[in-house]
Amino acid sequence: MTPERIARLQAVLERRQPDLTVVSDFVHKPRNLSAILRCCDAAGVLQLHAVLGDSDYRAFRGTARGSQQWVGVRRHNRLEDALTPLQQAGYQLVVAHLSAESVDYRDIDYTPPTALILGAERRGPGPLARSAARHIVIPMVGMVESLNVSVAAGIILSEAQRQRQLAGMYDRSRLDGATRERLFFEWGHPGVRDFCRQRGLAYPPLDAEGEIADPVGWNASVQDGSAPREDYGDE
Repeated sequence: MTPERIARLQAVLERRQPDLTVVSDFVHKPRNLSAILRCCDAAGVLQLHAVLGDSDYRAFRGTARGSQQWVGVRRHNRLEDALTPLQQAGYQLVVAHLSAESVDYRDIDYTPPTALILGAERRGPGPLARSAARHIVIPMVGMVESLNVSVAAGIILSEAQRQRQLAGMYDRSRLDGATRERLFFEWGHPGVRDFCRQRGLAYPPLDAEGEIADPVGWNASVQDGSAPREDYGDE
């Protein structure tokens, strides 16, 4: 990698927010999900939780190849599978939903650990999301009653980014060392990343220039079966 490429990857990693996430509640249109993913990247979100069926997830993966390289996507079959761990970790849950209890999205403090839940445009968020999360709305003064879900994501995440920027949360690295090193490798070497994950191989070490330290030796270890193994689970 060039020094400029290394600096760019490191600068983006320095600003990633591990405690700001988005949960899509059966937002099944691939283009909408892909656009939400781009909004996540722009705001420094580390991971998106996508609650989807198998066929919708496959369609989404086919349209989101570029953005998925920069924002992790964890798929869930049920919304509770996404929300329960977040609640246990102390995240506040907010959901974009118009109700009698809704508050202006700008009145929320997004500096604590926060999960933004977004539902499909016509159906909206499901009963669990509405009961588990605080309701927020984007005030509107026109004839249109709602925004495209990806547009709403961009607006709300921009406010979260603004608040976190003022709080200095983008001024220092907030990732642990192991996560930062893993992401640097995956972003810088996506082909090798996929090769290793498909075969259960540990990522090879990198040198100071961000390249594989001993490519010939590593290839030989892969061929003779002595390369270190890694269980990536459902990351």
